[in-house]
Amino acid sequence: MSRRSTGFVGVWAEVQRQQQRQLEAEARQRRRAEQQELAYRRRAAQSRRQYRQAEAQRRTEELDARVEALQGLLAAGCRAPAFRASSLLRSEEIQPFAPGPLAQPVRMPDAAHYQVQGGWSAGRRAQAQAEARARFERDRHAAQAAEAQRQRQLASYQWEYQQWADARLAEVRGHNAGVAEVTEGVRRKDPDAVVEYFSAALYSSTAWPEDLPRQVAAAYDPAARQLVLDWELPAVDIVPEVKSVRYVSATDQDKEIPHPVGRRRALYRDVLAQCVLLVLHELFAADELDALESVALNGFVNGHDPTTGRPGQICVATVMAPRASFRDLHLAQVEAVSCLSDGLRGQLSARPDQLAPVRPGRRPQDVGNRVVAHGGDEEPDLYAMDPIAFEDLVADLFRAMGMQAVTTQRSNDGGVDVDALDPAPIRGGKIVVQVKRYRNTVPPTAVRDLYGTVQDAGANKGVLVTTSRFGPGSHTFANGKPLELVSGPELVDLLHRHGLRGRLGDGGTGDGGTGDGRTGGGGAAGGSGAGDGDGDAGAVRPAPEPRLPDDYNVLGMSWTGDVALDVCALVCSGDRVLSDDHFVFFNNPRTPDGAVRALPATAPDRAALCVSFDGLPERADRFVLVAAVDPETNPEADLSGFTDARIRLLDPSLSELGRLEVSDGRAHETALVLGSFRRRSTGDWDFVLGGKGYRGGLEELVQDHGIEVE
Repeated sequence: MSRRSTGFVGVWAEVQRQQQRQLEAEARQRRRAEQQELAYRRRAAQSRRQYRQAEAQRRTEELDARVEALQGLLAAGCRAPAFRASSLLRSEEIQPFAPGPLAQPVRMPDAAHYQVQGGWSAGRRAQAQAEARARFERDRHAAQAAEAQRQRQLASYQWEYQQWADARLAEVRGHNAGVAEVTEGVRRKDPDAVVEYFSAALYSSTAWPEDLPRQVAAAYDPAARQLVLDWELPAVDIVPEVKSVRYVSATDQDKEIPHPVGRRRALYRDVLAQCVLLVLHELFAADELDALESVALNGFVNGHDPTTGRPGQICVATVMAPRASFRDLHLAQVEAVSCLSDGLRGQLSARPDQLAPVRPGRRPQDVGNRVVAHGGDEEPDLYAMDPIAFEDLVADLFRAMGMQAVTTQRSNDGGVDVDALDPAPIRGGKIVVQVKRYRNTVPPTAVRDLYGTVQDAGANKGVLVTTSRFGPGSHTFANGKPLELVSGPELVDLLHRHGLRGRLGDGGTGDGGTGDGRTGGGGAAGGSGAGDGDGDAGAVRPAPEPRLPDDYNVLGMSWTGDVALDVCALVCSGDRVLSDDHFVFFNNPRTPDGAVRALPATAPDRAALCVSFDGLPERADRFVLVAAVDPETNPEADLSGFTDARIRLLDPSLSELGRLEVSDGRAHETALVLGSFRRRSTGDWDFVLGGKGYRGGLEELVQDHGIEVE
């Protein structure tokens, strides 16, 4: 007798089959994933090999292009235009006056637009007409006031433009007069003028690659009409050591194939010969006034003398090239080494890569005239100069610029270090010069003192020359006055442009250290740590607040209207704040270094900030001032009530140095960039008017400057 199945075994068997199918599917999925991963790795490896091969090819092409450029140095240089003194002349065309919106008069209201039409009664019509006339008179008076304000601003702007245009034109004409004077000196065969002219030809040459050195010492023999010069040639590393680059996939590395020693030496000698010929070509091509009968050229490289081990200048090429012989050469087709050695009877070191020297020919110091040197690393350090020597150098600069200049006695000089006289008509006259050999920023008091000296001496202009730089307070005070401020980098540039020498320390920037003018302040003030003095041993004391340097400015801000504002500051690099801690506002009253901090305002100011521009981080190039509506005091307000705004620039004694006008606020906006102080390349700080508004308040403004608001 059989028993019917309950179905339990069948159900169990089906579950087992489903589990088995699931395991097989998972196994297939793992195998597919492994295959995909393997394929991806193969493609990635293939892509990496292709990338590395392409990168090796790119480097090889760069090396080939470098060698090709060196081989064609002379031919490319011969295609460049010849130097002419006229290329140094500056255009006297001055940018025309462009008042912008100030040129448009304020539109006056039209009475016809205020006429009342109709009315329920005679009395109502009369009342409406009276109200219309009152609106018209109010709007007319407001328009007239706005027009008067526009005309005042236009007149002030035009006066500032005229002052700038006159100064710019005088500068251009003075420069052009100097070029004409040098040209006339070359015509007279004056040695100094000839050396200056041909040095300018070499330094302004577009044929000479920028990565090649430009150091020259020169003198001129007017009797022989011969220019004698020492010229720096490139070192052996101008020729790449590596010939090509090949990627080796087996080791996953780049293999650099070096230039054979003999091939690299031959290429280096060819480059040196091309450089010598190119210098000769530049000089003779620039001789439009027939000042050169011949050129004696010694080419040297900087290195250690192999016989003594001492550093110095090693002469590796020398030649005396008459004009007549050089004129017959077709430089674009010559073989440079043969041309120099055989065609011009010059000498070229057989092993210049090992600094094997040749005997130099005639040297500049053999001529007997003053040797003028340009470039090189032997510039005198202006910081280390004797103070009297430094004043003499400044006097030399003014004389080189075409003025009469003498240094004054050390006592009873009335605050004048150099007396100068500009003989130019109209713009010329007496100039008093003060020299400040500082390392830190010149204080505004020095500029104010110079202005007093100018007035006492009855001079036409005062010039303050420093090895340091000037802060915004100094520039603001000097604006519109007969004062000129020459910072350290500008001084070095002027010296080099007029054939004189000077540098600012090792780095040339004048930053850091303590000079003989002003010492830097700053540094933390306070105790020595926990456990000192009274109190619980081991108690943690708050960090002392950083002390401001002695040279700082107070920025006092005022405006009309009843709107309550928060005035804030951001220390930025470009348009991005350095960090959240460099945003100074009501919850963060100062930066970590104490260079910026909020201050209680004193009348007539409604807000105040204190800033030490010298104390700002080196990477900071903008100091941005902003204003925002206080949402707790005026939750419904906007900046339409923010008018007649200005910033007073104050010194530490709260004496006003100048005023900076800023833009008015606009309706619906609740935050506004008032303006920013921007660091110039000289290290000075200039103010740039802002005006960008934000409807999203301070939150939107700081987000725009890189601060994340949670």
